[in-house]
Amino acid sequence: MQTRLVTATALAATLAATLASLPAQAATPVRPSTAEHGWVTSTLRHMSLEQKVGQLFATYVYGGDATDPSTADRAANLAAFGVETPAEVIERYHLGGVCYFSWSHNLDSPRQIATLSNGLQRAARGDGARGRVPLLISTDQEQGAVVRMPSPAAQFPGSMALGAGRSPRAARTAAEVTGRELRAVGIQQPYAPIADVNVNPGNPVIGVRSFGADPTLVADLTAAQVTGFQDRAGVTAVAKHFPGHGDTATDSHTGLPVINHSRAEWDRIDAPPFKRAIRAGVDTIMTAHIVVPALDPSGDPATLSPTILTGVLRGELGFRGVIVTDALNMAGVRAKYGDERVPVLALKAGADQLLMPPNLALARDAVLRAIATGELTERRIDESVRRILGVKYRQGLARSPLVDVEKAVRTVGAPEHLAAVTQVTDPTLTAVRNDAGVLPLPHADRSVLITGWDSAAFAAFAPVATVAAGFTTRGARVTARPATLPSDATITATASQAAEHDLTVVLVNKAWDTAVTDPRATQQRLVAALLGTGKPVVVVAVRDPYDIAYLPGVTTYLATYSYTRAAMDALVRALHGELSPSGRLPVTIPTAEGAGFVLYPYGHGLSW
Repeated sequence: MQTRLVTATALAATLAATLASLPAQAATPVRPSTAEHGWVTSTLRHMSLEQKVGQLFATYVYGGDATDPSTADRAANLAAFGVETPAEVIERYHLGGVCYFSWSHNLDSPRQIATLSNGLQRAARGDGARGRVPLLISTDQEQGAVVRMPSPAAQFPGSMALGAGRSPRAARTAAEVTGRELRAVGIQQPYAPIADVNVNPGNPVIGVRSFGADPTLVADLTAAQVTGFQDRAGVTAVAKHFPGHGDTATDSHTGLPVINHSRAEWDRIDAPPFKRAIRAGVDTIMTAHIVVPALDPSGDPATLSPTILTGVLRGELGFRGVIVTDALNMAGVRAKYGDERVPVLALKAGADQLLMPPNLALARDAVLRAIATGELTERRIDESVRRILGVKYRQGLARSPLVDVEKAVRTVGAPEHLAAVTQVTDPTLTAVRNDAGVLPLPHADRSVLITGWDSAAFAAFAPVATVAAGFTTRGARVTARPATLPSDATITATASQAAEHDLTVVLVNKAWDTAVTDPRATQQRLVAALLGTGKPVVVVAVRDPYDIAYLPGVTTYLATYSYTRAAMDALVRALHGELSPSGRLPVTIPTAEGAGFVLYPYGHGLSW
């Protein structure tokens, strides 16, 4: 089967009809309206100092109900915050924001999430007394590799997949639908889009979370998602991670990365997506716990750097919105200073919102003490609180912070949203190699083994089972054998099974990362064993597209960039010729040796 380079992609015409059926939201105002200014000023005037400081903090709380969490969640809240319920955490610390996670048991179903959000908002507002302010509720719904909202929420394939699709319209759609579903359950702030330019294939923390390696592409799609989130869905976009986390070999969750770009390189590579986000009116920008000597030679991470936050982001780039820190419990920001100093230094640097300090009481008291000693002024605190209150006003929280629970149930996973997922996902699938002409496959009575990496953390995705079901419906006799980081015995047994089948499809996930993700290189050894059977093997990278450089002998290779059900469904259809792959690599795939040698160039992609 002859292949050709894909030159363009387009969304199906039905996507336009789907979007046209969705009601538009008002655009975020560039300058505060008279009404916003009046509400912010009046609210600030009636707040105590403790209430103002509380507005600066956003953190997690344990439990799926604001006032009646489980016994285990009560114990967890007591250990972390000194009180048992999420509502009591809000009241004790006058929190400005809450961030939802699955591990803190906040996210179960649309009805539960919406009910929790309403309960937390009631706790924040209290009896309506002056100085009590509604919450800004957030979560990391980047899509693809980083998702928080469970099924039936629309699950889009993520940033790098959108980069492969090359469509700003699709990126805007993914943000719009995601934002509408979040807003329906009372979440006003998705921590997205990712504005990092992933120019380092060995980046352990960004990778497919980035739109790609080209600054112009990343800037275009970042701006499109800001529009989708804010102007179309009415939620607050958060461009992250400033000043750019795309060229690091260190994960800031576990260490302090150093970005050695020159100032000219930063201007050319890292800055454009943030500049475009600011021009698009982004309300919030999140900091990165990274050192960038060309911007600040002090060795301080950007989160704690006045030079970077106040000098570059506010001064040079002209950003006037909210600056939120990345989580303050990450090692990157704790490496140089103690937990008591970090929140004070972040505020002095120019941050407005302090996310997830490791000890909330310690952090809150440190800020209050800094004000008492004159290291921070109440005027400086007021500046940040004004920005935070402005976002809340534009979110409509001053008027009505509660959501309609029944409407939330109808909105999340609505048929038109799921249709948009398919239409956005299909053009992202990228066929990288088809040397043996194995693809596309005929519908046939053949024996097929589906194996490799499977999703344990997100069981609802079940990529191996999804692919296996797709083959079964097309007439194949299928054996599904998940083999996530397989043992030697599993590798041997799986290869033995493959030898008895006509075809094997094997899924791999970050097989290149033998330092962290797969230290025993088990995925690489599994693929080698499967190739050793002499039977046809189709390798599918369900996360980073770089894996092929570490899998010698592979002649049939596709990249999906994510393992959502929609991505796996598109894969099955493409393998059988029902869908012609049209995605193009949004990054360069270097050889395993690196050193500038290119295995597959940016823009490469096959079709049939």
